[in-house]
Amino acid sequence: MKLLSRRGVLGVLGVVLACTAASWTTRQEPDALAKLAYPKTIVVVRHAEKAAEPKDDPNLSEAGAERAKRLAAMLGKSGVTHLFASEFQRTQQTLALLAVQSGVQVQIVSARQPEGLVSALDSLPRGSLAVVAGHSNTVPALLEKLTGGQFKTTLADTEYERLFIVTVWGPGKESRAIELRY
Repeated sequence: MKLLSRRGVLGVLGVVLACTAASWTTRQEPDALAKLAYPKTIVVVRHAEKAAEPKDDPNLSEAGAERAKRLAAMLGKSGVTHLFASEFQRTQQTLALLAVQSGVQVQIVSARQPEGLVSALDSLPRGSLAVVAGHSNTVPALLEKLTGGQFKTTLADTEYERLFIVTVWGPGKESRAIELRY
């Protein structure tokens, strides 16, 4: 009979402990492991650059259309499951090409009712990848709500390149956010 080395014993012990923990967790809460394994991911962006006219609901500018293309190229093959935009054309146009590439329809949620968006995001199933296009005044508030107040930021009216990725592990669990530029 061959004796295991110290490293081998530690490895076997680790496997036994992991199996025991999985068994205990499963008995305590049947889908506890699934909740740990499949968080929700929410990508939050401000709409791309807008044109000057019409004042009430401008379309994207040429620079904005290019930025929307970059967003679609960045996320188009990532498995997006949900898209959310406000009632304004610039947010919907920011996600339009991504919607085509991912085959996901953009859901419209009023910018004036942020609790509706938070509720929709909270109800997404585990493993979802949602992309939200908002505004300079709605993105910071949404990020703060999604992270339980842990991530605070502001957006200047001239900032369009910031992209935030929020990982939500579950109700009452700590969420994480990172910021990228695109």
